[in-house]
Amino acid sequence: MFTVIGERINTTLKKVQAAVAEKNADYIVDDVRAQQAAGATYIDVNAGARIGHEDEDMCWLLKVIQRVTKLPLCLDSADPAILEKAFGLVEQTPMINSISLEKERFIPMMEFLKGKDCRIIALCMDDSGMPKTVDEIVQRAALLVKELECAGFIRDDIFIDPLMQPMSVDVKFGTMAMNAIQRIMGELEGVHTTGGLSNISYGLPQRRFINRTFLSMLITSGFDSAILDPLDQDVMATVKTAEMLVGNDKFCMNYIKGVRAEEIVA
Repeated sequence: MFTVIGERINTTLKKVQAAVAEKNADYIVDDVRAQQAAGATYIDVNAGARIGHEDEDMCWLLKVIQRVTKLPLCLDSADPAILEKAFGLVEQTPMINSISLEKERFIPMMEFLKGKDCRIIALCMDDSGMPKTVDEIVQRAALLVKELECAGFIRDDIFIDPLMQPMSVDVKFGTMAMNAIQRIMGELEGVHTTGGLSNISYGLPQRRFINRTFLSMLITSGFDSAILDPLDQDVMATVKTAEMLVGNDKFCMNYIKGVRAEEIVA
C-alpha cells in the first residue's frame, strides 16, 4: 500500500505560520481533517520556520492535531532535542523526518534514535553534498540501511529518500531518481522509498502536472511513498491509478472505490 505523507502542516507555509503564531487551532484542525479525508497515511508536522519558537510551536501543534486525528505523525525537525520532546508527546508510533550521513546530523540523530519505536526517513546526503550519480545514491542508501539496522531498525521501518532534484537545473535528474529507486528497491529488499515529490518541478511552469506525471513514472520504478499534498485530488488519483496498473491493488478495488467516490474523475 502506498504511503502518503501529508506535507501541509509546515510553518514555512505562510498560512500555517500565521495560524501557529495566532494560535488559530481551527485552521490547523480543518486542514488535518481534510488531509485525513483525502487519504493521508501520515501527517507531517514541521514547526521550524519561526526561529526561537520551534519547541513551543511543535508542542502546540501536536496537542491540536492529536485532538482530531488518530493518524500517526511524521515528526519533522533537524533538532534532536525538539524530536525528543515531540516523541514523548505522540500517541501513535511516529515517523521521524529525517537522518542523513552528514556527520553533524548523523551522530546526534543516531543518539536520539537509540531504543526508539519509530519509522525513519533517511536522506541520501553526506558531507560532500547532494548526490551526483545513481551509484552515489545507492551507495549512500546502503550505508544508511546498514547503520540503521545496526541500531535495531528493521527494513520495513526505513524510508530511503534519494533526494529528487529540480529538472530545471539538470534534465538528467528525473531519470537519475527513477533509476536509483529501482536499484534501491531491488538491492535493498524490504526498505521503502520516499521523497518530496514537488522538488522535481521547482522553477518550471505547471508544476502540478509535472508532479503527477513524474509520480506515475516513479511508481513503476518501485516508489512506494511520497511527501505530498493530499488535497491535490489529481495527484491522489494518480497514486491509486498507478498502484493499480503496477499490480499493487488486488482486484483493482482501491481504484474502483476511488472512481465510485468521484475521487478519480476523467
